[in-house]
Amino acid sequence: MAYEHRIVREVEFYHTDMAGIMHFSNFYRFMEAAEHAFFRSLGLSIHTVDPEPLGWPRVHADCDFSYPLRFEDSVEIQLLVREKREKSLVYSFIFRKVSGEPQREVARGTLAVACVKRDSATGKMKAVPIPPAIADKIEAAPPEAFGG
Repeated sequence: MAYEHRIVREVEFYHTDMAGIMHFSNFYRFMEAAEHAFFRSLGLSIHTVDPEPLGWPRVHADCDFSYPLRFEDSVEIQLLVREKREKSLVYSFIFRKVSGEPQREVARGTLAVACVKRDSATGKMKAVPIPPAIADKIEAAPPEAFGG
């Protein structure tokens, strides 16, 4: 079972604002990219239609920023499964600048997602238990994985 995944992304020019700093909204995009890569690393996809269509809408997202990222910086995004519930997952993300000096933590974020299925009669989404084929591959990270 897995609780962690890491990806490295480059800050592209279009990720930056007029001050030359990566725009805050792109941290959320990078979190989502790490989540998708985590699922792929488990042989899964975040978008499933077989055996049944499932969705993973975001029910909470936040990010605290401690240092700016700039064009051409390399950033490692570490995903940790903070909580695994019956119908949802909560991820923590640690962003580290890994290019140039100094290498340092630059942000921490959280993303909570619910496992949902669309009701065929009403068209509304309803939270459902995470299917065993997914739940059996994921576990919550131990407290020491989060560092200080």
